[in-house]
Amino acid sequence: MTHIEAEGLAIEFPLYHHNARSLKKRLLAGHGRLKAEDSRVVVAALRGLSFRIERGERVALIGPNGAGKSTLLRTLAGIYEPVAGRLILEGEVGSLIDALAGMDPLLTGRENIVLRGLYRGMTEMAASRLATEIVDFAGLGEFIDLPVRGYSSGMGVRLGFALATAMAPDILLMDEWFLAGDADFMARAEERLTRLVTGSEILVIATHDMTIVRKWCTRVIRLEGGAIVADGPVAKILPDGG
Repeated sequence: MTHIEAEGLAIEFPLYHHNARSLKKRLLAGHGRLKAEDSRVVVAALRGLSFRIERGERVALIGPNGAGKSTLLRTLAGIYEPVAGRLILEGEVGSLIDALAGMDPLLTGRENIVLRGLYRGMTEMAASRLATEIVDFAGLGEFIDLPVRGYSSGMGVRLGFALATAMAPDILLMDEWFLAGDADFMARAEERLTRLVTGSEILVIATHDMTIVRKWCTRVIRLEGGAIVADGPVAKILPDGG
């Protein structure tokens, strides 16, 4: 059955360009997420996270900038490898995190769509039909047959959004910046996005927008300093409209 389980999950990022004096100053300054390791600074991005998310849950990751929300999202997506702990994801994972994640920048938008469809087990004919549907929705016109590396950030978001929302995953991972596309496109995309969110068995979204939390989510995990400081129903973690 679809679920996510983490036990003692830890992510660390080494900083290689700090000399010994800088390292000593940082550690003496009391930065709890920094530690010395082989004459370098190691940032503890996530520290000992344990939680379980069941089928049917809609979970918001909230907290201040630098709390670890996006890091946790990327860890769940398989982008970052934990240095400690255990992480299990049962179910097909889809992500709205990085617009062009998983795409070959040297290939055209159309070629990337077809390859993604083939990877998902589609026949070549079905993948071609998928490409036609995505091209129509993304509105990229002739640019769809140019290499992705030449796309503007806005074009990348359109293609990434259209591709990611074309096939509903069991587990949907989303960063709220995907909701910040141009107004005309997002107006067209709202129904499609809502259908994807409600159709996925599990949603995990990193956001600062409490309106989104109250609209879509059933549970909140609050992060601070790379650790979980609160976890529970929306009404409990965000009382009185907080």
